[in-house]
Amino acid sequence: MRNKKRHKRSRVIGLTVVGVTALAVGGGALLMTDNDASAARRSAGQQAPARAAMTVKCPDAATRLSSVPQRARPTVDKELASMDSQVADAYQQLATRGASADQDWVRSRVLEPLSAKRRGALNRIGNEIGRVASRPSGLDTLASCTVQQAAPAAAPAGATSAPAGATPAAGTAAPATPAAGGQAQSGPVKADFVDIRRVRPNVKNPRTRANASRGTFSSRCGRNENKHFNSDNVIVAPGVSNGAHHMHDYVGNRDTDAFSTNDGLAAAGTTCSNGDRSTHYWPVLRQQDGTKEADADQPGGGTEGNVGRILRPETASISFRGSAVSKVVEMPRFLRIITGDAKAFTNGTANANASWSCTGFENRQLKDKYPLCPKGSKVVRTFKFQSCWDGKNADSANHRTHVAFADAKGACAKGFKAIPQLVQRITYKVAPGSLFAVDSFPEQLHKPVTDHGDFINVMSNSLMKKAVKCINTGRKCG
Repeated sequence: MRNKKRHKRSRVIGLTVVGVTALAVGGGALLMTDNDASAARRSAGQQAPARAAMTVKCPDAATRLSSVPQRARPTVDKELASMDSQVADAYQQLATRGASADQDWVRSRVLEPLSAKRRGALNRIGNEIGRVASRPSGLDTLASCTVQQAAPAAAPAGATSAPAGATPAAGTAAPATPAAGGQAQSGPVKADFVDIRRVRPNVKNPRTRANASRGTFSSRCGRNENKHFNSDNVIVAPGVSNGAHHMHDYVGNRDTDAFSTNDGLAAAGTTCSNGDRSTHYWPVLRQQDGTKEADADQPGGGTEGNVGRILRPETASISFRGSAVSKVVEMPRFLRIITGDAKAFTNGTANANASWSCTGFENRQLKDKYPLCPKGSKVVRTFKFQSCWDGKNADSANHRTHVAFADAKGACAKGFKAIPQLVQRITYKVAPGSLFAVDSFPEQLHKPVTDHGDFINVMSNSLMKKAVKCINTGRKCG
């Protein structure tokens, strides 16, 4: 059972709307604008940081450490979490300085101290691994950071730029364009949005083969009606409060926070109607309408640039699907999977797996843009998880190498086995023209490409057997 005598207890916040006000966001995160005209509409105090569209970019040590001995992982995980905090603090320092941050100041006051702190953490990581195995080489190359110009994202694949004079189809109204510049002054910006109807259909599914597993198994777990929120991440930063630096929505297991153990999760209650105790979580989506949420003055919330009214999902469906080319095998209990990359804005898109769309248009998926949906259409976030497993490990040091995506034909690589593919699909009712954004690490500027989903399998063995049988025999269950 979980140890109740914790030195640092994670916060599980019951978030409610406590008033409406214009927020003065702690940390003064940088605002990126589309043009000088939009900047001119803001106060003089806001215009200076608007011109300093910079963020901190560091090598992601967590993804590079693909092999860490089990005995070293607790210390390594805590050091990696401390490095995330160091980057967040450096970004806040840069953001607070704004347009007056010249090159010498950035180098001497932000980048050099940050690199020194990272070098110390990386040295401690190397020493801890070296205590039980061979010390990894090259860690010192991950210490240095740069300041990245936070230019607007490029047009997404499949998106079409509207020609001059273009109009929506007859009988439809164009979605209103959100105002440039987020309430948090760290994004999103106008360029982060696109009218979903101007995106070409781009979804391609592999052709099913004779041995395909065509069934689906669903767990009905609600839409976080019990307001289970925290800014922890038990997979990536176990034992660390506010390890995510942004707020998560949870469904399924009722006991999930940074300090959860396998035994604690197995004994906890669940919001799922079939008794599935699995943990599902994703960053909250906020409407930036001036609402002051309960976390407005707390880490993971407003003090780190995550502000506005948290939107409760209209629906949150949890389903498991089969393979296009084979039968699936049971997932191991306590299998951990993360999909997408919370740092994709600075890391690049190698591990990005965000999928944004609108109801009625889900054959058009966006990775690096938020969708503007027509009236009556809901915003959709879809997380399709890795569906190939190495057959041995319930987790890996970087939380990625023990699972993989199937190839374009639906097949798993040699040495991997097909498992039920988890699909989390969440919808939101967002008024046309409303500014909304996903919670993110401060330096990730609320970019849509950083969206991600997390999962821990806590199904009983009998329920997992039932799910696999259902999927392999082509039925719809749950």
